[in-house]
Amino acid sequence: MNYILNIETATKNCSVSLSKDGITLVCKEIAELGYSHAEKLHLFIEEVINEAGISNSDLNAIAVSQGPGSYTGLRIGVSAAKGLSYALQIPLIAVDTLESLAQQVVAKDGLIIPMIDARRMEVYSAVFNHQKEKIREVQAQIINEESFAYISEKVYFIGDSNEKVKSVVTKSNFIFLENHFYPSAKEMSSISYKKFQEKDFVDVAYFEPYYLKDFLFSK
Repeated sequence: MNYILNIETATKNCSVSLSKDGITLVCKEIAELGYSHAEKLHLFIEEVINEAGISNSDLNAIAVSQGPGSYTGLRIGVSAAKGLSYALQIPLIAVDTLESLAQQVVAKDGLIIPMIDARRMEVYSAVFNHQKEKIREVQAQIINEESFAYISEKVYFIGDSNEKVKSVVTKSNFIFLENHFYPSAKEMSSISYKKFQEKDFVDVAYFEPYYLKDFLFSK
């Protein structure tokens, strides 16, 4: 049995899950208008470990959302993850924030475009096929009427920028998913477990979040 603690703080959602062999056992999260990561994160970590009926010494790895996203949120999550990894002498795993967000989409065809809101009409996005394989790397892009116009197949948009994007991007093959706003530690479980099996770890001393740009946003 392999237990992994997953930490997601790249957006307004402060989310922590405990998984066993890639399956989420417990998840605690809250998304508030004001960032509450500093107050909630360590409490959630303690709660998911206790509810799973294990102790810190049973953990096999720590996984953390690497970004892109909120500068402040990412710093808080990565600092906590690095501290636990170092103290417990267990591996640290970095998970692409947009990849975990894409996991929330259930699709049998088309493309998946997860987006994280940035300033004004800017978003951080990537493109995945319906099998959740990344086919375009993460980019910072300013949305206009021509954005994604080259895509003729069905597109599922997911993330906290859907409202502003759908007011500009209006092709009939574009589907904006409702009630799926933020990445969650629940969807990190399968990704972090695969990385654990492949020994795809990052260096605790040198790992830094993937900001994409310096000081993104901290609303």
